[in-house]
Amino acid sequence: MEAFLDFADRYNYVITIFLMIAGLYIVVARSNMVKKLVGLSIFQTSVYLLYLEPAKIVGGTAPIIDPAFTVYSNPLPHVLILTAIVVGVGTLALGLALVVRINEAFGTIDDDEIKPQDGG
Repeated sequence: MEAFLDFADRYNYVITIFLMIAGLYIVVARSNMVKKLVGLSIFQTSVYLLYLEPAKIVGGTAPIIDPAFTVYSNPLPHVLILTAIVVGVGTLALGLALVVRINEAFGTIDDDEIKPQDGG
């Protein structure tokens, strides 16, 4: 029973690990490039969760100095993840633009169907 309670207290880590595995599986198992980008996005979201889960301190407040508060949460992980989200959206947009160009050049977005063209 104690093992179940320990598991129940850490359910957010189980969800994070599940999202990591699911995202990595999608990237490896699918040959459609859009699906690969979705898998990368899921994996990236799990990394965000992994960084944010230990960042919140129970009973902590925003780091505004006030005599009424003694426990503060560190805002640095949240700021870093916000920056990572912006970079991730830009990377995803670039990846989708590349998929569109690949589709125009080869007529498909499937990895297995793209054949290299002779350069000479």
